[in-house]
Amino acid sequence: MIYRYAAVVAASVLLSGCATVFEGTHQDIQVVTNPPGASCVLERQGAAIATVPQTPGTASVRKLKYDIMIKCDKAGYQQAQYLNHSGTTALIAANVAADIILTLGVSSIVDSANGADNKYDSAVNISMVPVAPAAPLAAAAPAPSVTAPSSDSPAKPSL
Repeated sequence: MIYRYAAVVAASVLLSGCATVFEGTHQDIQVVTNPPGASCVLERQGAAIATVPQTPGTASVRKLKYDIMIKCDKAGYQQAQYLNHSGTTALIAANVAADIILTLGVSSIVDSANGADNKYDSAVNISMVPVAPAAPLAAAAPAPSVTAPSSDSPAKPSL
């Protein structure tokens, strides 16, 4: 009986924070732009958390429950943005099942507290739109010419 209890306690400790152990608290996000060569900033809650100096490139971010806005700039192109939503990992279902049986909620608390149960899109493809060239100024149309009737023309009768 004591061995069985010790085994359950050991399993609880080992499996505590399952997603933390198996998936970690950081994630790489690969950013690819069309055309390549853009510089991108990854922001969460308005603060820059990572940069990709030149695409294609990869940034490592801490996983949290908050979304990440990716903003890319390149000369001659409009700024492009991508909202990378924070979702939950596929491992969360197994983690909750094991958590209920073995750790009485400790595992889910650990994973939720450190962000390990969150996940972002790991590959992001962003298309950039060229800046439209300024429209050339239209050539001024010649002013219509108004000619006065000549004195040689006969006067038209008025009605």
